[in-house]
Amino acid sequence: MDLEIYDKTKDGVDQKYIDLVEDVLQFASKALELKDNTEMSVTFVNNDEIKEINSKYRGVDRATDVISFAIEDGDDDFPLIMDDEMAAEIPENIGDIFVSIDKVAEQAEFLDHSYERELGFLVVHGFLHLNGYDHMKQEDEDVMFPLQRKIMDDYGLKR
Repeated sequence: MDLEIYDKTKDGVDQKYIDLVEDVLQFASKALELKDNTEMSVTFVNNDEIKEINSKYRGVDRATDVISFAIEDGDDDFPLIMDDEMAAEIPENIGDIFVSIDKVAEQAEFLDHSYERELGFLVVHGFLHLNGYDHMKQEDEDVMFPLQRKIMDDYGLKR
């Protein structure tokens, strides 16, 4: 998977956490059997910026931990017609995730687990949203949450 990671935080994110996000998302990509040329991005921000994003796009005037922006596909007014080989070569961009580094620290302390566990959990959660998983209805939650737990456990970030 082609993953772009951006750090827009005030103090910068330690490289070991950037590496963790890269590793866990590559692992999750393999678990979902995504094509190698799948594209997405992760942007690290602070609470003030994620609060702005949350307010602008969700109408919720507070900081949150992670926001996913999936790129919807399939409703093009002008679909491209191509053979299977050509279609397989075109990368699929699944979207973007924004993570509040401040919330990662706050929630890791509150939940009494490691910063790494919380960061991994949030990016996997956002990643699953980019891939069409949701938890608004109980039947959707019954699919998403066990998959999320399995990816985290298999990667080694158990609770």
